[in-house]
Amino acid sequence: MYGEPALPADYKSLPYANPDAPKGGRIVSGNNGGFDSLNPFIRTGSVPWQLRFFAYESLMGRNRDEPFALYGLLAETIETGPDREWVEFTLRPEAKFWDGSPVTVEDVIWSYETLGTTGHPRYLGFWKKVDKIEATGERSVRITFNVEDRELALIAGLRPILKKAQFEGKDINDTTLEEVPMGTSPYMVSDYEANRFVTLSRNPDYWGKDVPFRRGTHNIDEIRIDFFGDGGVSFEAFKAGEVSFTREFNAEKWASQYDFPRVQSGDVVKSEFKHEKPSGMTGFVMNSRRAPLNDIRVRDALIHAFNFEFVNDTVTGGRQPRITSYFSNSVLGMDHGPAEGRVAEFLKPYADILPQGALDGYDLPVADGTARNRKNLRKAIALMEEAGFTIQDGKMVDAKGTQLELDVLIRQGDSETQTVFNIYKDALERMGIKATAVIADGAQFTERTGNYDFDLSWFRRSVSLSPGNEQNLYWGSASADQEGSRNWMGVKSPAVDGLITSMLTSESQQDFVAATKALDRTLTAGRHVIPFWNYAVGRIAHIKEMRYPEKTPIYGEGFWMTPEIWWYEEN
Repeated sequence: MYGEPALPADYKSLPYANPDAPKGGRIVSGNNGGFDSLNPFIRTGSVPWQLRFFAYESLMGRNRDEPFALYGLLAETIETGPDREWVEFTLRPEAKFWDGSPVTVEDVIWSYETLGTTGHPRYLGFWKKVDKIEATGERSVRITFNVEDRELALIAGLRPILKKAQFEGKDINDTTLEEVPMGTSPYMVSDYEANRFVTLSRNPDYWGKDVPFRRGTHNIDEIRIDFFGDGGVSFEAFKAGEVSFTREFNAEKWASQYDFPRVQSGDVVKSEFKHEKPSGMTGFVMNSRRAPLNDIRVRDALIHAFNFEFVNDTVTGGRQPRITSYFSNSVLGMDHGPAEGRVAEFLKPYADILPQGALDGYDLPVADGTARNRKNLRKAIALMEEAGFTIQDGKMVDAKGTQLELDVLIRQGDSETQTVFNIYKDALERMGIKATAVIADGAQFTERTGNYDFDLSWFRRSVSLSPGNEQNLYWGSASADQEGSRNWMGVKSPAVDGLITSMLTSESQQDFVAATKALDRTLTAGRHVIPFWNYAVGRIAHIKEMRYPEKTPIYGEGFWMTPEIWWYEEN
């Protein structure tokens, strides 16, 4: 994105992969819920999340040890215009789909057009910025953009490539469970049973095994994904040896519940991985499309009512720090106190519409550590009164005398979030607010969040060290009313839109960082999410046969590490 890529043109493998890793073995992963589709590109349905990342490839691939640098995968060479107003890819002649047929320019053009017009909403925003896509040779294709955006040339390299002939005369959204889109990746779906398991097998004839970007990756022969009713059942299956590894996000559970016999015998190993990526945002998102959540005073009151210190102590033993902003824990995170220097300059044009605290400084309320949280509850009640609510007969009512009732959407099996909600519910009840947990299975959760059918919902948005166009999908005005978008909070802010544009059009790293800090301040001060804790350390418990390289990428542990660069070794 800025400067030169870190790896030389003749690099042998990614810096965190072991090019000599052995191939073989079988592991089992555990997912909660179920699935009703094996097509990760459709608008509706519940799909195993792993398929999008393990079963499909793009023209380029991302080095997770750099903020944002891409290297050739399906593409052999890449060219751009002087201002990145266009990008041209030349396909590798050896690139092939699972069935052995070659990847063609027609497949590339069809994939971009189809996903950009009828596919999942995550692909629509990019396509709107494409002026034209055209073949420029037998193996080359050029994409010309209609806006000034230096990141688009990189994003273009990350679109999945599918086989045009498979969907000739069909709508990609009308596929049945049996119709798995044809991919080019090292893994392909070899077996499945609806809502029970999906098996991914390593393709012995994978076309790209000698491509430097792929050396030392996808080493395990078979990955089976088993589905369980909830996290508790999945964890018991792991303890019994039926699941090979599990990610643990709760520091208290990691410290107290991973002493079962298979850990004591050494059959299960606990591994930790640090990272340098931003915290992202995890918590209860508030749907500002609905009154009274469209009033920042009400959202501020709900944040004050959330007793983070007590919740954190109860759920994680106080071991995990709170998320303080969307990019906290990184160089992109907002500085506390008044905005200064270049950050203030980026904010100044929007001074009249910025939420309180964006310019002067904003910090999340801190509770006194007790279960009652009296001081913050008094502040919350005062904010509700400012917004036109009063307490009558122990109920928080509006001007018409109607009690405020909130539905909180939680995914089935997410016992941790249910515990958090139960504590939060008690605090809301003391304010006279009726809160109800709505437990939804995977498909229902996807449908309801896609239709914005909730007041509050569990929410997670990961962000990178090089945020870009996805920020428009997360909190841009254009996506706020688009069904199925990632902007669950429904924020519509010219300031947010303008700061994203400033970030995307920055030509220096210094301006990019300042614009992102300004965006972080604006989003955080907008009081759209009740933040939980930061996952600053990756924790994986795994069978002893699962091995990994010594070097951890700066993005830490994720699907790009576990199991992408792990291998299976019995001795």
